[in-house]
Amino acid sequence: MTKHLSGWLYSALMAVLLLAATSCNKGQVIYEQNKDIVQQGWYIDSVATFTFDIQDTAARYDISYNIRNQLVYPYYNLYVTFYLHDPQGKLIASSLHEMTLADPATGKPFGDGFGDVRDHQFLSLPHCHFKQAGRYTFKIKQYMRQNPLQGIEAIGLKVAVAEPTASKN
Repeated sequence: MTKHLSGWLYSALMAVLLLAATSCNKGQVIYEQNKDIVQQGWYIDSVATFTFDIQDTAARYDISYNIRNQLVYPYYNLYVTFYLHDPQGKLIASSLHEMTLADPATGKPFGDGFGDVRDHQFLSLPHCHFKQAGRYTFKIKQYMRQNPLQGIEAIGLKVAVAEPTASKN
């Protein structure tokens, strides 16, 4: 009985490993970097710049912000403006985003963490398509109009292969 069970278990394990090895790379992170904000605060003219390479132009990508804030951050939200440049340096996308870091009514902090610091991830550009392979530049500026902005410890960017969307029939 034990020999039969171990053979079955071995076969099941091999099937799972084969499935994992042959499955597509959806959700695979191709780039992630976080940059610390200086102790004095995040200045309006301070731009966080991230560069990442795109090789597969057939794939779609999810681009997300990583935010780390202290609980002493004086607002429930954070506004940022992003600028996305193609490999030739041409601006191809720009937008203002609002991210909610705490409940506006109660002040209860959102995000992961404990103590005085919370980590958040916000989807910025879902299912983004890049027309050409190469090195892209993504710039982020704070748009809170407080100079310097206190309580933001780090800003980051994550680029991952997007999960396919469900088709509607």
